[in-house]
Amino acid sequence: MKALLEAVSALVALVSPDRTAALAAAVRLIGAESAGKLNNASVLSASAGNSFKAMVAAWKSNPVAGETLAAMLLAADHAYRQAEAMQVVDLVWTGPTTDIVPARRTEQALIQVINTAKKRLFITSYVVYNIESITKALRSAAERGVAINFLMELSTATGGKVSIDPIDNLRKVVPNARFYIWKDKGAAFSNGSVHAKVAVADGRHCFITSANLTGYAMDQNMEAGVLISGAPLPDQLHRHLEALAVTGVIVSVA
Repeated sequence: MKALLEAVSALVALVSPDRTAALAAAVRLIGAESAGKLNNASVLSASAGNSFKAMVAAWKSNPVAGETLAAMLLAADHAYRQAEAMQVVDLVWTGPTTDIVPARRTEQALIQVINTAKKRLFITSYVVYNIESITKALRSAAERGVAINFLMELSTATGGKVSIDPIDNLRKVVPNARFYIWKDKGAAFSNGSVHAKVAVADGRHCFITSANLTGYAMDQNMEAGVLISGAPLPDQLHRHLEALAVTGVIVSVA
């Protein structure tokens, strides 16, 4: 039965709800012994067609009633659509592109997260400079009352590892934002730095990326990331960042 369940789950992930309903209707009135008569695979994509054949083979090895398999197909499709609606993940890429795999651009993804923020926004980066393309979105978020938090690497002048002070650069853009640093690291992280690059809004939308807040990262470098909307990961990330502040792992600076 496990093989049949896995085959059904794999198939509904590759076909539309309408196609799943048609397949359910096709199997409802027949038994596993007649599974070979099904020819729906011929109107599916190559991958879906192979998945369909695998389901038919699994059905023959696990000969449940056609009505039962139809119910399995419809239930699996419903569960898949529900899970899909809960969280959407998009590939984000800056640099050379192809027509083979579509991807969002880094600048677009970051601005989208900032623009969706209604109450709170948390952004981390190693360095910050030449971010004119992001400045307008950050200022707009501040003007609509969003509480903006940044976690940044310290400059070399204050014991960090970057030559250009990222906090000073950002204060000029959003002077009312709160800035956090990772200063008292303890022996286990004594040589560590703030190398995470994330942006998360209201625990509902987040962008996890290789890109720093720099002009080159927005439109010149080869950068990769994912844009995630919906539960549960954005909420987990936002709560984690805020927990670092609450527990004193990171501290705010005036």
